[in-house]
Amino acid sequence: MAKRQSKRLGKQTLKMQNPPAILSHASVVGTKEAQGPLKDWFDVTLSDDMCGKSTFEQAENEILLTATRMAVKRAGLAQDDVHFFLAGDLLNQIVSASFAARELTMPFFGLYGACSTMCESLSLGSILIDGGFADTVLCASCSHFATAERQYRNPLELGSQRPPAAQWTVTGAGSTLLGAEGKGPFVEMVTVGKVNDWGISDANNMGAAMAPAAVDTLFTHFEDTGRRPEDYDLIATGDLGAIGSEILREMMGQHGIDMGPHYTDCGLEIYDREAQDVHAGGSGCGCVASVLNSYLLKRLEQGDFERILVCATGALHSPTTSLQGETIPGIAHAVSIVRRKGE
Repeated sequence: MAKRQSKRLGKQTLKMQNPPAILSHASVVGTKEAQGPLKDWFDVTLSDDMCGKSTFEQAENEILLTATRMAVKRAGLAQDDVHFFLAGDLLNQIVSASFAARELTMPFFGLYGACSTMCESLSLGSILIDGGFADTVLCASCSHFATAERQYRNPLELGSQRPPAAQWTVTGAGSTLLGAEGKGPFVEMVTVGKVNDWGISDANNMGAAMAPAAVDTLFTHFEDTGRRPEDYDLIATGDLGAIGSEILREMMGQHGIDMGPHYTDCGLEIYDREAQDVHAGGSGCGCVASVLNSYLLKRLEQGDFERILVCATGALHSPTTSLQGETIPGIAHAVSIVRRKGE
């Protein structure tokens, strides 16, 4: 019997035999994000965070629909040409993604990885295409500041004070259309994360809760592949913010890995922390989704980068578990993207 060829590298990394191409991508952000440093990179910036809808939840659904439809249209495809739609969000029962799937009528896998969902969808979408199970997969995630505040903390009407460690949930959505053939960029590898829990129970300190998971995934990626941070033009975590990013640098240093100038965080890039009063930075499913599908992929396409590593992080808690005194588990998935195949 012929030995099966493995696509695994080390413990948790998968190398694509036929790297899926990024056919198109799209990003939509809210009014606060449109005032930040990346404002010129986004495809759509809202003038009304309600999107003309009667509820914030309906508005979140609308920004996800806008991003997904734009990505499909940009690729010159119809909705029926998409074999699978992989998406998720932060709300109970992932209603933003599910209600978007109701409108898109594509075969749908609903995902929940909290703020890591964008890289989770890219990982699974790439596996589906490389495995020959699909020719096109639409990957997406979204969040809305007001819906997240209502679910996880307090409704905006209460005017609750935010502690310094708190992060600002991004109102935004991002969508990436993967294909079996295309001019690229290409998804080269994915490193699937494990759940880490270092005992953080403060729901207002997401950066500290998620940082250990990002460290575990990044260290494993470097160990599996034999690479170092300098092998990437940029390494971006999803939304650790100021506190989580510093914890990551310190913990990686304890592993003997200096992240150096090659490392940033999407939660730090999307806002001007001082001018916009977002405390520790940005967070939410829409954080890495909107930054990846605008600033990062556009810079990759125009040749500023040749290879990037995106490691989206998620806090796997709920309001109920937090009120019960449970600690906050974290997860992180990493995706390596190259401008040219075989780079």
